[in-house]
Amino acid sequence: MLSDFGIVLLAIILSAIAVLAVLGISWMLRPSKPNEEKLTTYESGEDPIGNANVQFNVKFYIVALIFILFDVELVFLFPWATVFGNKQYIQQTNGLWGWFTIAEMFIFIGILALGLAYVWAKGYLDWVKPEYRTPKFKGKVPIEMYNQVNDKYTDK
Repeated sequence: MLSDFGIVLLAIILSAIAVLAVLGISWMLRPSKPNEEKLTTYESGEDPIGNANVQFNVKFYIVALIFILFDVELVFLFPWATVFGNKQYIQQTNGLWGWFTIAEMFIFIGILALGLAYVWAKGYLDWVKPEYRTPKFKGKVPIEMYNQVNDKYTDK
């Protein structure tokens, strides 16, 4: 007889074996036909431009944090939607429950809208592509080698 913990451990082990089996089967069955185009660097659908030793734009992180903030806030709407239409609460409060939850949600969405307006007014949602600047450092690899790689993958 297995305890409850033994059943959970068995489920974890069987799940891991199933995942590894599926990955192994797909690895054995997939075609492997590498070519120069498939082996090039892929950066979100854009061709890599310039030297790889550049700093990322900080605005990317700001936009990502704003997205995560609003994405997490959206999670709060789902429990509200399930409780909003609860007939038992509406009947017990003579319809006051529905008005209370609607007002509560308008306040919540209003606070989110104020946050979005603030971010928009500050210009955090404006995306300005920075100018490319060549780094000014002395490395062991000559700059000509970087330029050869960049020229190879640059549209001409």
